[in-house]
Amino acid sequence: MRTFQSLSEQEILALAISLEEEDARIYGDFAEGLKADYLATAVILNQMRAEEDGHRHRLIELHRQKFGDHIPLIRRQDVKGFVNRKPIWLVRPLGLSAVRKETELMELETRRFYETAARKTTDAGIRQLLGDLAEEERKHSSLAEELDSAQRSSGVAEDEAAARKRLFMLQVIQPGLAGLMDGSVSTLAPLFAAAFATRDSWQTFLVGLAASLGAGISMGFAEALSDDGSLTGRGRPWTRGFVCGLMTTLGGLGHTLPYLIPQYRTATAVAGGVVLVELAVISWIRHKFMDTPLASAVFQVLIGGLLVFLTGILIGNS
Repeated sequence: MRTFQSLSEQEILALAISLEEEDARIYGDFAEGLKADYLATAVILNQMRAEEDGHRHRLIELHRQKFGDHIPLIRRQDVKGFVNRKPIWLVRPLGLSAVRKETELMELETRRFYETAARKTTDAGIRQLLGDLAEEERKHSSLAEELDSAQRSSGVAEDEAAARKRLFMLQVIQPGLAGLMDGSVSTLAPLFAAAFATRDSWQTFLVGLAASLGAGISMGFAEALSDDGSLTGRGRPWTRGFVCGLMTTLGGLGHTLPYLIPQYRTATAVAGGVVLVELAVISWIRHKFMDTPLASAVFQVLIGGLLVFLTGILIGNS
């Protein structure tokens, strides 16, 4: 790697051109990743991309005047002192707060580069342009820092907060709730059927463990393969599948673990209490995140859980 002090004026211009080109492409990727859910932020990022393209054109024109058409290939990773950027612009879906933070860091780093480069150069034309670009990057930094307050004052922040809530609902809450309900309810019948049929805690635990893991794997694949998220906006399918499968497994394990207690009656009593807690939690989640009236949520979940529970007892005692 080269040190910044070892760069010639031509190499400094070439590095500036490379920086502006990279930043413009990153802003374009940010805008593309956010436009479906955060249109206002995407518009601002596209404006910043266009301005970075304008900077690059001015730098190329100056390089052509001073040094000719050939621009040496020198990039940020070739020079010591630059911060290593994590490629968050490749991640989908993009996180809005992460984009804003990365934008602030990019503008701060580029401004400091121009300020340092302007002090190092002796050519009046190069120094003037670098100083002008440093000032323009300073304005970009202010824009990035004030993005939150500007959006709050315009009402866009509330819209984007609603969009974040909607995405969280589609990508986490809905698959997680579906998994929790399935794991908590569907495993009741085999678990308590085994409990009343065998009256053996260890055998019942094995049945509950198998039912929980099997249901988790099944629900995880079913959720992941049901929708790729391209039209519904429900996010990455395998992430949803993982959330759904994990919550299904946890829902079943909750009332399976008490059967590690050797005494069958004690284990069954504890498992029954855990089931009530699980059903109450599911009812609260439906009320909190799905806008279901609490009384209606409790009634629906308890009736379903009670029917499955009684099915297991009847089969186990038959």
